[in-house]
Amino acid sequence: MIPFSHTWPYETLRQDVYVDSCPFCSAERVILPLKVKDLLPIHEGRKRLLVFPCCHGSFTVVDTDRDYLLADRKLR
Repeated sequence: MIPFSHTWPYETLRQDVYVDSCPFCSAERVILPLKVKDLLPIHEGRKRLLVFPCCHGSFTVVDTDRDYLLADRKLR
Protein backbone atom coordinates (compact mmCIF):
# COMPACT_ATOMS: atom_id res chain seq x y z
CA MET A 1 0.00 0.00 0.00
CA ILE A 2 1.31 3.43 -0.96
CA PRO A 3 1.28 6.04 1.84
CA PHE A 4 -0.84 9.18 1.50
CA SER A 5 2.33 11.30 1.37
CA HIS A 6 3.07 9.73 -2.04
CA THR A 7 -0.22 10.84 -3.63
CA TRP A 8 -1.33 13.95 -5.50
CA PRO A 9 -4.96 14.82 -6.34
CA TYR A 10 -5.99 15.32 -9.94
CA GLU A 11 -9.12 16.30 -11.86
CA THR A 12 -10.30 15.63 -15.39
CA LEU A 13 -11.94 18.04 -17.78
CA ARG A 14 -13.08 16.42 -21.02
CA GLN A 15 -10.00 14.43 -22.07
CA ASP A 16 -7.44 16.50 -20.16
CA VAL A 17 -5.97 15.73 -16.76
CA TYR A 18 -4.97 18.63 -14.53
CA VAL A 19 -3.94 19.39 -10.95
CA ASP A 20 -4.98 22.36 -8.85
CA SER A 21 -1.38 23.06 -7.90
CA CYS A 22 2.05 21.75 -8.81
CA PRO A 23 3.76 19.80 -6.00
CA PHE A 24 7.12 21.34 -6.94
CA CYS A 25 6.59 25.03 -7.76
CA SER A 26 2.98 25.54 -6.54
CA ALA A 27 1.79 26.82 -9.93
CA GLU A 28 -2.01 26.76 -10.09
CA ARG A 29 -4.26 24.80 -12.48
CA VAL A 30 -1.57 22.90 -14.37
CA ILE A 31 -2.71 20.80 -17.34
CA LEU A 32 -0.63 17.63 -17.36
CA PRO A 33 0.86 15.93 -20.43
CA LEU A 34 -1.52 13.06 -19.71
CA LYS A 35 -4.92 12.19 -21.15
CA VAL A 36 -7.84 10.39 -19.56
CA LYS A 37 -7.19 7.36 -21.81
CA ASP A 38 -3.68 7.08 -20.27
CA LEU A 39 -5.02 6.54 -16.74
CA LEU A 40 -6.31 2.98 -17.25
CA PRO A 41 -2.97 1.47 -18.42
CA ILE A 42 -1.29 3.11 -15.40
CA HIS A 43 -3.93 1.64 -13.09
CA GLU A 44 -3.36 -1.77 -14.68
CA GLY A 45 0.34 -1.71 -13.77
CA ARG A 46 2.17 0.36 -16.37
CA LYS A 47 4.42 3.03 -14.82
CA ARG A 48 4.71 6.46 -16.41
CA LEU A 49 7.15 9.32 -15.94
CA LEU A 50 5.18 12.53 -15.46
CA VAL A 51 7.02 15.81 -16.16
CA PHE A 52 5.19 18.96 -15.13
CA PRO A 53 5.20 21.60 -17.89
CA CYS A 54 5.41 24.52 -15.44
CA CYS A 55 8.76 23.75 -13.78
CA HIS A 56 9.89 20.42 -15.29
CA GLY A 57 9.67 18.68 -11.91
CA SER A 58 8.93 15.00 -12.35
CA PHE A 59 7.90 11.79 -10.65
CA THR A 60 6.94 8.31 -11.76
CA VAL A 61 3.23 7.54 -11.54
CA VAL A 62 2.94 3.94 -10.31
CA ASP A 63 -0.86 3.77 -9.96
CA THR A 64 -4.01 5.87 -10.18
CA ASP A 65 -7.45 5.85 -8.69
CA ARG A 66 -10.43 8.13 -9.29
CA ASP A 67 -8.93 11.03 -7.35
CA TYR A 68 -5.19 10.56 -6.90
CA LEU A 69 -1.99 9.94 -8.81
CA LEU A 70 0.21 7.58 -6.77
CA ALA A 71 3.91 8.38 -7.00
CA ASP A 72 7.15 6.52 -6.42
CA ARG A 73 8.34 9.17 -3.94
CA LYS A 74 7.09 11.56 -1.30
CA LEU A 75 5.21 14.59 -2.70
CA ARG A 76 3.76 16.13 0.46
